[in-house]
Amino acid sequence: MSSSATEQQDKKQDTVPPSDDATMSALPEPAPEIQQKEEEEEEEEEEEEKSVFRDPAMVPFVVVSLSYLAFTVTDGAVRMIVLLHAYTLGFSAWEVALMFTLYEAAGVVTNLVAGVAGAKWGIRATLVAGLTLQLGGLGMLLGWSDNFSRTNAIVFVTLAQMLCGIAKDLTKLGGKTVTKLVTPEGKEQRLFKLVAGITGFKNSLKGLGYFLGAAILAQSYDGALVAMMALVALAWPWAVLKLDGDLGKSNKKVTLASVFVKNPKINWLSLARAFLFGSRDLWFEVPLPFFLRDGAVGLGWSRELVGLVLALWIIFYGQVQSWAPQIVLGPLRQSPPNKWVAWLWCISLVGCPLFLGSFMQSSPIFETREPRASMAAILMLGIYVFALIFAVNSSVHSYLIVRYSDNDKVAMNVGFYYMSNAIGRLVGTVVSGALYTYAGSDTREGFAACFWCSAAFIVVCAIVTLGIDDDVGGLSCGTLTICGAPESPVQVDV
Repeated sequence: MSSSATEQQDKKQDTVPPSDDATMSALPEPAPEIQQKEEEEEEEEEEEEKSVFRDPAMVPFVVVSLSYLAFTVTDGAVRMIVLLHAYTLGFSAWEVALMFTLYEAAGVVTNLVAGVAGAKWGIRATLVAGLTLQLGGLGMLLGWSDNFSRTNAIVFVTLAQMLCGIAKDLTKLGGKTVTKLVTPEGKEQRLFKLVAGITGFKNSLKGLGYFLGAAILAQSYDGALVAMMALVALAWPWAVLKLDGDLGKSNKKVTLASVFVKNPKINWLSLARAFLFGSRDLWFEVPLPFFLRDGAVGLGWSRELVGLVLALWIIFYGQVQSWAPQIVLGPLRQSPPNKWVAWLWCISLVGCPLFLGSFMQSSPIFETREPRASMAAILMLGIYVFALIFAVNSSVHSYLIVRYSDNDKVAMNVGFYYMSNAIGRLVGTVVSGALYTYAGSDTREGFAACFWCSAAFIVVCAIVTLGIDDDVGGLSCGTLTICGAPESPVQVDV
């Protein structure tokens, strides 16, 4: 080959356009363009979120959510009214726990029936029925007389609480399912934020109810109940007049037997939920307020102060739950979550009851009750750290149940899931009353036993969570991949 021919061939090779892959690797997209694209996507998401509440299709969400939230205030209030009034009348922690047994047991049955009813007749029917029964339960409590014998009082209050328990779960069904019904397919991040938001605000308002119940009770038992009845009455006409009767109805034939035919993910998640909420109610619902009120072994605080402490705990828990996607899971690249995220936060929770149980059992501060301020500081630190981690756990669970559910089965699946929640609370409440009253030489040791049992429940919850078949995305903590290889991009929109 001549030198001129060789030069011409070299020129041709020089002028051959590079391949697409070579071009992409050699000429990456300028950083400013990438940044501009990300900003445009963020603006579109923000505009979509703003338009959500201008959409007429969101009317059911607004009506159901406001009715549910108003109901929640009364649910928290009646809990404190009954508990503190019973304490004043000299009932033991075990006897008060018995008063709440049908409240929790009713939830087991009601969640099953409500899931079927919601799928068959729509969530308007279940919401209206729940509000009506709450009025009946509160009205019945007006008949609780100081002249009742101890046995008659326990039976009477337990039956009244049963009505309130049925009402709570009928109402809650609408609040939980409407988020799925108004969220388009593929909008998991929006769904997560809606679920976390309504659940978080619900718990915050329940905390407000705790405080209002304790505060008004200090003035009048009857007045506290009448005030709560008025709040329920305000929500009732909106539920009747503003909701479509077909909202939430299933397109398929619904039977009670079909409730138990579940996606295995829902079965495992529901079992984990039972142990998670059992771990909280093993020390929170009855033992904690009794210990705070107890002047001999506990802190000896007033009814108003006890109500305030419990209210602030629930409000804090509710706000963390509401903002978990933005302030916790998003920055950690764990949003939307999977089973590994649920497991991580569950196992992180176990240290709190172990810490509290150890101090309660063996610390000289709790044995001698001196200094009293140190007792309060240690107890408050432990229960508020528990609230923080527990709130993230609950937020993840509440999202996963609606994510695992099909639209036409969401009411039944949520009902089944909260049936498990009610079982956990029932077991936790009954066992806590027995442990606090009878375990150890005094109620301090009984309180410690409640925390030890709580830790055991959390360990079981973590083990059960591993049974969920949901590994997509693995588990990340910021830029660190802890386990699993992400099979799809992890959404971190905050």
